[in-house]
Amino acid sequence: MSAAQRLLQWVGVPLLCVVVIVVVRTATFPSYQTRPPPCNATDEDFIPATEDRLNRLSRAITFRTISYEPGRGTPKELLKFTAFIRDSFPVVHSSPLVTREVVGNYSLLYRVEGSDRSLKPGLLAAHLDVVPVTEEPGWEAEPFSGQRKDGFMYGRGTIDCKHNVMGQMEALEFHLKRGHRPRRTLYLAYGHDEEVLGLYGAKQIAKLLADRGVKLEFLLDEGFSVTKEYVPGVAKKVALLSVTEKGYLTVKLSVRMKGGHGSMPEKESAIGVLSQAVTNLHRIPQPNLWGSGPEREFAEHLATEMSLPHRVMISNLWLFTPIIQWFLAQKAGTNALCRTTTAVTRFNAGIKDNVIAPEAVAIVNHRVHPRQTIQEVVDHDVKVINDPRVKVEVVAALIPAPISPSGPESPAFMTIQESIQQVYPDSLVAPYVLLGNTDTQHYWNLTSAIYRFSPNVMGPEDFSRFHGVNERISIEDYGRVMNFYFHLMRNVDKPLLVRRHEHDGDL
Repeated sequence: MSAAQRLLQWVGVPLLCVVVIVVVRTATFPSYQTRPPPCNATDEDFIPATEDRLNRLSRAITFRTISYEPGRGTPKELLKFTAFIRDSFPVVHSSPLVTREVVGNYSLLYRVEGSDRSLKPGLLAAHLDVVPVTEEPGWEAEPFSGQRKDGFMYGRGTIDCKHNVMGQMEALEFHLKRGHRPRRTLYLAYGHDEEVLGLYGAKQIAKLLADRGVKLEFLLDEGFSVTKEYVPGVAKKVALLSVTEKGYLTVKLSVRMKGGHGSMPEKESAIGVLSQAVTNLHRIPQPNLWGSGPEREFAEHLATEMSLPHRVMISNLWLFTPIIQWFLAQKAGTNALCRTTTAVTRFNAGIKDNVIAPEAVAIVNHRVHPRQTIQEVVDHDVKVINDPRVKVEVVAALIPAPISPSGPESPAFMTIQESIQQVYPDSLVAPYVLLGNTDTQHYWNLTSAIYRFSPNVMGPEDFSRFHGVNERISIEDYGRVMNFYFHLMRNVDKPLLVRRHEHDGDL
């Protein structure tokens, strides 16, 4: 046998084995999607988006329940909004099954009593407050008008997140009006200061429940939405059901050195040293952790619905993970899923044009990947700065949220997924990492099954509407919001059992 033949044998046989493995895994990779009976407008239990229901949402938007900073909001508007909720849903508020509590003066906690005490309660959460409206031009309707225009309703709170508050209340009103008597106790919790950390709202609600010994089967709060044209290689809509949230870390970098007159500078300055430190942080980013956290399950849940090249790679992450890591790191939006991000948000130095600054200070904001600790992020910063003259101080931190279970082994996740796909039968569902933070941070000790999702559709052109100009929801989507919560209330009203994972896509 010639040397060329031996080389071909050494290379060709292993390569053929790899190709066979890739092909077999791609062909047999399981589907994680469900196919429940869809919700139809002709169904007896369908909730139509009637004028009355739309008017109630529109009126909810008119209350300027703005949060400015912890402890500073709009108390009069909150009182008017909570009174409006009470008056708008007479069946809920007169039912002997329902108790309503005001927590922290403005937040609301409802308990819908179930008949089966062997079932742990569930909790649906949302918030009553909104962020301020800036002076940016471009609003197509007054931001607190709740105006309907061209099939949409405009206003602050339409997608963050008064649509969830009103949609849940409409679903519960409809459910109780039909004579429903729940088996599982259900809580509805509406904090009044989520936009400013939830210290006086959700945190107090969670403490109240903990003091009463409440343990939850699951919790669902606001989150990302049903997305369209968002996931590369996937033509269908994708509902992003978040199972965790990134943490955050604010770091202060400071340098003190000799100042003096600008006419006699030293070889190095505080500004120069700190600038080099900031450059190092950008040049050597935090490690790429894609594939070690929920982003892996996100990809695998969608693999069977991807175009062939994407399907081959996601079905064979054992081989293609390094390539995917590199590819995703090239764009800011996908890079944020791969690692702890680093953003220098402030840089302050100098007091006069001809005076050398004796001190320079920078603020760095990190959004911490679920598989990284706060200390690991700080250690990386110190290592790459590599200069003892730069003082590194932690200003504020929140560890990443615990990762909730997903997939067929998680009954709560699967029940929420099924409810989504009843109302959005043309969509896929996948576990996701929420890049921001919600009130769920206060409920970690009440359940290990915490999820985040908002049941409306958004495309890339809509993402800037969060906290931005022309926040809006389509009338069609608001109908789906109400029906999603109705189906979820019905679907969780029984024991939640682990489901067997079938490879044909059905569960």
